[in-house]
Amino acid sequence: MKPNFSLRLRVFSLNCWGIPYLSKHRADRVKRLGDFLNMESFDLALLQEVWSEQDFQYLRQKLSPTYPAAHYFRSGIIGSGLCVFSKHSIQEITQHIYTLNGYPYMIYHGDWFCGKAVGLLVLHLSGLVLNAYVTHLHAEYNRQKDIYLAHRVAQAWELAQFIHHTSKKADVVLLCGDLNLHPKDLGCRLLKEWTGLHDAYLETRDFKGSEEGCTMVPENCYVSRQELEPFPSGIRIDYVLYKAVSRFYISCKTLKTTIGRDPHSGTPLSDHEALMATLCVRHSPPQQDASPTHGAAERSPLISVLREAWTELDLGMAQAHWWATFAGYVTGVGLLLLVLVCALVAGGGVREIAIMLWAPTVGLVLGAGAVYLFHMQEAKGLCRARAELHHVLGRARDAQDLGPESQPVPLLGQQEGDRAEEQ
Repeated sequence: MKPNFSLRLRVFSLNCWGIPYLSKHRADRVKRLGDFLNMESFDLALLQEVWSEQDFQYLRQKLSPTYPAAHYFRSGIIGSGLCVFSKHSIQEITQHIYTLNGYPYMIYHGDWFCGKAVGLLVLHLSGLVLNAYVTHLHAEYNRQKDIYLAHRVAQAWELAQFIHHTSKKADVVLLCGDLNLHPKDLGCRLLKEWTGLHDAYLETRDFKGSEEGCTMVPENCYVSRQELEPFPSGIRIDYVLYKAVSRFYISCKTLKTTIGRDPHSGTPLSDHEALMATLCVRHSPPQQDASPTHGAAERSPLISVLREAWTELDLGMAQAHWWATFAGYVTGVGLLLLVLVCALVAGGGVREIAIMLWAPTVGLVLGAGAVYLFHMQEAKGLCRARAELHHVLGRARDAQDLGPESQPVPLLGQQEGDRAEEQ
């Protein structure tokens, strides 16, 4: 590779809001999205909420002359909704399904049935290894009473860990998607602090689009203005994040968003705004090494956000245990009632009433038992994430106490060159 190597990468990301039978004008929007992507000819298009595989196959056929490589990430009952289209050959593909993803009895929210995940594709571009990730985290339905906060924090941590452990051989890391996190939310800060990813909106010198980079804006006819009432300008929950790992330097030359309408036809492509970034990659001079050793001052924000995340997961664990205990008691009461009903039937007394109570009692036992098992699984998932955070927090504190001069091992996640990990 030449010392003056440089590469321009044009990236498109959009939450397509493609729910069959529910999303307005879905077929028309998918058709116009295909026309737009063909017209713009991006290097990569990373899409979320393409819930219908039929829509993916339509786009794949329509985009094949411009984007010969494509993949649909399948998971859950409905699907992850994630798919990618690339002008370049895809060398490797894998995905990780998040351990925690809402509650199955919250049917009207539907996240649990989707199997939210993160997809990874590896590209080789002129000798450079690019790891591109696309994801969609659990939605936030009520900011004042967010019952899914612990799940989103756990997902953000799993995402950060997945990126860390799969990007060791990459030269450049790119993450696009709908994180359902505001820039200052705990999950967003945890993800960026642990992975070292840079926010294209904050880094670019040339931004054109919606005010404050918002990706859900009240001007969009598909967005509920009532939901955005606390945020007059809108909210920014979709991101293009990136970093260079080894011998390279990456910058965001331009970043654009749509502004409540299709740039060409005027009608929105989705209820979210699209992100279009132009990234420039070049060799990094020695004094601008992309993986410098972090001192105590730089570790302080990491320790702070790790503590905050640990506390949030601890609260989530306590809540999960409470629900599991409650469901366990209800299951026990249901079993006692079931024994009583069986005794009444066997004894021949009030048989009609016993038979009437049989089905509801069995339903109570099965329902409460299922809730118990689910919340026990939830508690274990939160416990695992909390244990990982506790270990990392301990190492971070030790490194801070030792100081830069006597620090024996760089922090996991802070240096991409670190190949030694504790088992």
